[in-house]
Amino acid sequence: MRLAVVGAGKIVAEFLPHAEQIPGLTVAAIVGRASSRDKVDALAASHGIPLVFTDLDDCLADGDIDTVWVAVPNVLHADVARRSLLAGKHVICEKPFVLRTEELAELRALAEERDLILVEAISNQYLANVEWMRRNLDRLGELRLVQCEYSQYSSRYDAFRAGTVLPAFDPAAGGGALMDLGIYALHLVVGLLGTPETVSYTPRMERGVDTSGVAVLGYGATTAVCVCAKDSPGPSRTKLQGTAGVMVLDGPPNEISAVELQLRDGTHERVALDHDPHRMTAEFRAFVGMIDERNLAERDRRLDHSAAVLATAVRALASAGIHLG
Repeated sequence: MRLAVVGAGKIVAEFLPHAEQIPGLTVAAIVGRASSRDKVDALAASHGIPLVFTDLDDCLADGDIDTVWVAVPNVLHADVARRSLLAGKHVICEKPFVLRTEELAELRALAEERDLILVEAISNQYLANVEWMRRNLDRLGELRLVQCEYSQYSSRYDAFRAGTVLPAFDPAAGGGALMDLGIYALHLVVGLLGTPETVSYTPRMERGVDTSGVAVLGYGATTAVCVCAKDSPGPSRTKLQGTAGVMVLDGPPNEISAVELQLRDGTHERVALDHDPHRMTAEFRAFVGMIDERNLAERDRRLDHSAAVLATAVRALASAGIHLG
C-alpha cells in the first residue's frame, strides 16, 4: 500500500510514528492546507514522507499512490472520499464515515463500480479482544444489559466554552459527543448485537451541540446504553450482563486492552490478546491485506457493518432533533 494521508490533525500525528512498523505500508504523501504548510512540512520531515501537497487533486493525479486515508474534519469526509474513488484510489476513511446514509450509499456504489476498497477506520472492529468477545458472548446466557461509556474532558472544551468553536464542537462540521466518542460505543454494540430495533438519544445541548449524552438501543429483551461525554471525565468502561455472568472491559471502547469474564458458576477469565503498541495498528494491518488482495467480500462485510452503525447514529441524532452538516 502506497498511502496518501489527507489531513494533519491530532489523529495523524498520533499514528504516523507507528505506521513504519506495519509491513507493506508506505506513507508516500501527505496533504494539508496551504495555511498549515509549516505544520505539514514538519510532519513530513519527522516521518520521512517524501511528498507534500496542498492541493488534493495534485495528490490524486500521482499514479504511484494507490490509497488515500481521509483524516480531515467529519463534514469533509464524503467529498474527499468521493474525489479519491473517482481518481481510482482505495479509500480508508476516519470515523464517523460520513454524516448521512445517502452519502455512504453513493460512495459504496462508486467503490463497487470500480472494484476499489472503501473502508471505515474504526479501531475496535479489528481488535483480537473484540473478536474473542464475539465468540464467547453466548457464555453470558441470556443477555440483559450492555453499558458502554466513553467520557473525557475534551482538550477543546475550554476553548468552546470561551467562544472558540473548533470542528469537534461544531455541528456544522459534524461535531458533537455522539459522532466523536459515542460512535465507538455504537460500533462496539452494533458489532456484537447487530442493528437495534429501537434507538433514542438524550443529549446535553450547549450552544447547539451535544457535549454529552446517552443513547439507548433496544434489542427486545436486551437493552444497550451508550454514554458519551466531551464535557466531563470518565471513567470509561463497558459491561455486558447476562443471566449466566458478566464481561467487563476497562478503558474506552476504542482500545479494549483486556476483557474480564466472570460467570455465576465460578469461572473467572482475563483475556488480553492485543499486543500492538497503538490501537490503530491492527486495523491498518488489516487494510494492507484487504487492499493487497483486493478482497471485495471483506470490503462488503465491513461496509455492511459501517452502514448499520451510521443508520443507528442518524436515528439517534434525529430522535433528539439534531441535524449535522
